[in-house]
Amino acid sequence: MPSGKIKRKSIYLIACCVVCFLISSAQAQTGSSKFKVIGFFTSRNDQAHISFVHESNSWFAKMAAKYNFTYDSTKDWNNLNSEFLSQYQVVLFFDTRPDNPTHRLAFQKYMENGGAWMGFHFAGFALTPSDFPQNWDWYHNQFLGSGSYVSNTWRPTSAILRVEDRKHPATKHLPKTFKSSPSEWYRWSNDLRKNADIKILLSIDSTSFPLGTGPKPHEIWHSGYYPVVWTNKNYKMIYLNMGHNDMDYENKTNKQLSFTYDNKIQNRLILDALIWLGSGSKKGKRK
Repeated sequence: MPSGKIKRKSIYLIACCVVCFLISSAQAQTGSSKFKVIGFFTSRNDQAHISFVHESNSWFAKMAAKYNFTYDSTKDWNNLNSEFLSQYQVVLFFDTRPDNPTHRLAFQKYMENGGAWMGFHFAGFALTPSDFPQNWDWYHNQFLGSGSYVSNTWRPTSAILRVEDRKHPATKHLPKTFKSSPSEWYRWSNDLRKNADIKILLSIDSTSFPLGTGPKPHEIWHSGYYPVVWTNKNYKMIYLNMGHNDMDYENKTNKQLSFTYDNKIQNRLILDALIWLGSGSKKGKRK
């Protein structure tokens, strides 16, 4: 075969390969993702919560790129409306809950119509009187089931967590027990074990006690039952009590001393929970 034809054929094959590569790359970039996630946050007041929000936004963005879902975030709670939420299959609350009655109603309708939700730590907080009173019964008593905040451990510390249900999609890859990242752990007014709608997935194992270092005696737990991850069977949701990093408050540097996502086993829990929520949500326009 003449050399000119060989060269032309080689160029043609190379060109075809380049075109195929560009097409596949474009499809990967513009094709439909598995699901879309929107994270809501406030990021104010407590430096521990602020650092957790920054860490979360970075981690979820990395997971989105790796596992082919779309991740967006916003601190504008006015976006908590039906039109905006219709774009997303999963909603995240990182460091608070909505206070505006219109926003609350939009979120309730979103969940009742098949949306999915993951909440962390302070998203479950409610205490009357405080800046975050328990004035939303549907959310705290029916949806979360936990009622009001009662007390917490201090300082933020790791706990040995026990998996209560290893058959759930969020926990299927977890060992029976594992050591969590440091966090501030909450006690609630309602006993979740008595709520037939609540499925407790993880709780604090007794080997964690004493849990906390004080200095106040009531900030150290010596016994008791404390659920830290659970779901409500009537909704596509999961709550995780993790989400409070340890900070250098004593020296007033506000240096971050611990990282929530610096824990492979705990990250597996969060990722599997998110994939379960996203794959099963019936809400939103899949684009």
